[in-house]
Amino acid sequence: MSAVENSAFTLIVRTHLSPEESRAITDLIERITDFDGLQPLSEHVWLHLKSGGDENGVHILGYRDDEPGTPCGYAHLDVTDAVDGPCAELAVDPHVRRAGLGRQMVEELIAQAPDGRLRLWAHGEQAGATDLATSLGFVRSRVLWQMRRSLLAPLPKPSLPIGIDLRPFRPGVDDAEWLALNSRAFADLPDQGGWTLSDLERRLREPWFSAPGFLTAWRGDTMVGFHWTKVHGGHPGGHHPHAAFGEVYIVGVDPDLRGLGLGRALTLAGLLLLRSHGLTQAMLYVDAANTSAISLYETLGFARWDSDVLFKRSRH
Repeated sequence: MSAVENSAFTLIVRTHLSPEESRAITDLIERITDFDGLQPLSEHVWLHLKSGGDENGVHILGYRDDEPGTPCGYAHLDVTDAVDGPCAELAVDPHVRRAGLGRQMVEELIAQAPDGRLRLWAHGEQAGATDLATSLGFVRSRVLWQMRRSLLAPLPKPSLPIGIDLRPFRPGVDDAEWLALNSRAFADLPDQGGWTLSDLERRLREPWFSAPGFLTAWRGDTMVGFHWTKVHGGHPGGHHPHAAFGEVYIVGVDPDLRGLGLGRALTLAGLLLLRSHGLTQAMLYVDAANTSAISLYETLGFARWDSDVLFKRSRH
């Protein structure tokens, strides 16, 4: 542990969070999500945060000097990628924004990065995040689009290729088959294709997981595609009281079956499933450079809603 102080805030740097710190940061992220209407951390960081953090993470906790018991800022640093460099995310309580805490945390992230390189995610394309990143020498490196569509608008019926059947995912039975397909389907996207059994099981334990909402496509005894849907919000008494909406969480197709319309059929099947639950909105994330996927989603009625931006800082 180390501490970095200035006149307004104190930063505490840890390699692992205590249960009390983990709960306090989780509460902070929930408050920020409710205020902004979007999650300030990626799913991977969020899931690890709730269990005290991953083994290779660095955590920076920000406290107001006049309120030392309650964190008002959090940053996470992952130093495991030796090729692309360390990657970070941060979140600041809305009530202390524009007071210098965000800059202080980013400067500490840079100092903690082993070789001075740093990639920094900004969830939601906000002017404040862009201004902060560019002022500290970062440039835009990657953009993820969030796209949305109404589920009240017409949806065509899915047309599955001949010989393909759909059924719900079976936890504990289909795990290995799904991991193998996920690896093949996302061989060029290691963040997704590199999932391990523990990555899958961590999500299967989440309260939002629903096996009927995890559609898998089979040709005989071989899984050849899937559409994992997700439902956000709409839980009485929960942290997110907004109306529930659906997400096209992950759609994957065996590379050998691409071009047959299976991806489109799976997407439509999942959207119809979400609508059958009374949901009126659906969203998804897609890399802005993936023009073929964007074209598909646009033909299905999706339009760009917001963006997540990855900023990159080279050695200095």
